[in-house]
Amino acid sequence: MKAAVVVFPGSNCDRDLAVAFERAGADVSMIWHKDTELPGDIDIVGIPGGFSFGDYLRCGAIAANSPICRSVVKHAERGGYVLGVCNGFQVLTETGLLPGALMRNANLKFICRPVGLEVATADSAFTSGYEKGQVLTVPVAHHDGNYNADAELLARLNGEDRVAFRYTDNPNGSVDSIAGVLSDNRRVLGMMPHPERCVDERHGGTDGVAMFRALLDQLATA
Repeated sequence: MKAAVVVFPGSNCDRDLAVAFERAGADVSMIWHKDTELPGDIDIVGIPGGFSFGDYLRCGAIAANSPICRSVVKHAERGGYVLGVCNGFQVLTETGLLPGALMRNANLKFICRPVGLEVATADSAFTSGYEKGQVLTVPVAHHDGNYNADAELLARLNGEDRVAFRYTDNPNGSVDSIAGVLSDNRRVLGMMPHPERCVDERHGGTDGVAMFRALLDQLATA
């Protein structure tokens, strides 16, 4: 399976995400934001965490208008898989591939610590390696992770089983404790916690391993 990790000025989790894909068995390409096309044989695109373009304007807004993001949108529209983590989640909402918006944390402070993360659905390629209701420990590191959705969107996300993860102890004020959401075709996932930072016991835990392994296993049999 082939994965691409997009790199923006200010990305700082791109290598971590590439390593997580590689450890699960993927062949990974690093793609610069000024490139205009993804390789034609890519199965999944990873949009990493960090502070793309210094978080100017709105977090992810400038990155979402980079040349490569037009190709990412086309990839998703063709049914390709996309994973956006932290700043990557912000980028995906700015491109319109995922609904809602990420706002400043309710306590107005940067949060960097492990959090409890409940698997809200196992019905996706990203979450099929877990049991619904399973609680993971995954680190967060963000200042603008407060997920916002109006009542209509929230009802739709819940009704369509598109909430992927919820915080067990909401650290940032996100509506309904939402930590990650899926696209309507379930092939795009955005999440604020960092699964790529918990794939090695030496980093404090391995609860992210099952996500990358299950994703690659499902793509290999698709």
